[in-house]
Amino acid sequence: MGGSGPKPPDRRPRPARFPPHPARDAPQDALRADCARCFGLCCVAPAFAASAEFALDKPAGHACPNLRADFRCGIHADLRRRGFAGCTVFDCFGAGQRVSRVTYGGRDWRGHPETAGQMFRVFAVQRQLHELLAYLSAARALPAARPRHADLDAALAELYRLVDADPETILATDVATRRASVNALLTSASELARARRPGPQLRGADLTGTDHRGADLRGANLRGAYLIGTDLRGADLRLADLTGADTRGARLAGADLRDALFLTQPQLDAATGDPATRLPAALTRPAHWPDRPVSAPTPVSAPARRRTAAAAPPPRRRPGRSR
Repeated sequence: MGGSGPKPPDRRPRPARFPPHPARDAPQDALRADCARCFGLCCVAPAFAASAEFALDKPAGHACPNLRADFRCGIHADLRRRGFAGCTVFDCFGAGQRVSRVTYGGRDWRGHPETAGQMFRVFAVQRQLHELLAYLSAARALPAARPRHADLDAALAELYRLVDADPETILATDVATRRASVNALLTSASELARARRPGPQLRGADLTGTDHRGADLRGANLRGAYLIGTDLRGADLRLADLTGADTRGARLAGADLRDALFLTQPQLDAATGDPATRLPAALTRPAHWPDRPVSAPTPVSAPARRRTAAAAPPPRRRPGRSR
């Protein structure tokens, strides 16, 4: 008993071991802007014109005068009051730090001016690719989209390989084709998620300035809709697909957005809500929203809402928006 001979091989089944997979294992922080690890690319690469959103004109490739030597914004805590509300609603979805730390290995455009022009062009492409990654990741997290998980995993893995490629490969990317293929997957995932509670079909509708207080918009298709200044106070937007919807000035006080599909932080930042606005757990209440609840809205009658929807003009196209 208890001999010292060799032990027989252990033939008990062992847990399966999977190699790392970006579609399943990549940290979501990689798709969130980290300004401390970026070279201020959003303050240099894009152009903006003096308007209600920007206090001055800035050509593409020129640093904003508020950009400090350490690549941080000198008026970050006061952007809205100083006339730079447009900066507060911009999100690179993590592209800035990837270009700065991965694509260019920590070489900044000030210390290496020969890289500046290419770096700014790469950032413009990477920002769009990271946005697509964020949308695909949101679709992958939907339990109802399980039938499309394999396709979503493949699309995510392919995009992660692309964003880690060299600058020349990134610049050669046909973003429009990539966006079209991603949109097809998002549409399918959205349809699966909304199948249990389908709502009104308002894709691309122009609802600018219309009154939808207290509206039941559960499961609505609002992809690419114009919600500029739309009064959605107290509206139920659970399971509503908001992919690419323009929410500038939308009034969301008391609205229920907990399970809204493909809602992004920039969309919230562009709108106004209050403490009673219910948000998805992954998103943050914007700092400029009031601390006190807005008075309870008077619901709009169902016939009035139907008339508004029926009167909506055909969709307008806006370049670069996912639908």
